[in-house]
Amino acid sequence: MIRINEDITIQDWELTESFVRSSGPGGQNVNKVSTAVELRFEASTSPSLPPPVKTRLKRLAGRRWTLEGALIIYCEETRSQARNRDLARDRLADLIRKALVAPKRRIATRPTLGSKKRRLKAKKVRGEVKSMRGKVDPDS
Repeated sequence: MIRINEDITIQDWELTESFVRSSGPGGQNVNKVSTAVELRFEASTSPSLPPPVKTRLKRLAGRRWTLEGALIIYCEETRSQARNRDLARDRLADLIRKALVAPKRRIATRPTLGSKKRRLKAKKVRGEVKSMRGKVDPDS
């Protein structure tokens, strides 16, 4: 069971773990032992998450979100299968915690009259500087 906060916990039956051979360091051990973990969480059908959190989680997950609505987290950082398993579960919990935070609504603002005038004055000055860079007429 993964505890996200006081209200949300993800049960073990919602998670599927499969262990595969890892690339990277490990010497001959890497060819014999399946240490990398692939954690699959069926997020779209999970009763633990409210719909707005699922929507934000899908956006945060990016390529890790499958067409079936599952979130797949792959971890092969260490040589230990148990440590990789814990790291993958921690990553899942962190991702869900980020999805719990609702983004602030943007309040539309208008630029002040002074800022508009300053911008236009700066553009005018810059245009004058550039206009002086033209070719010099040899007759005058």
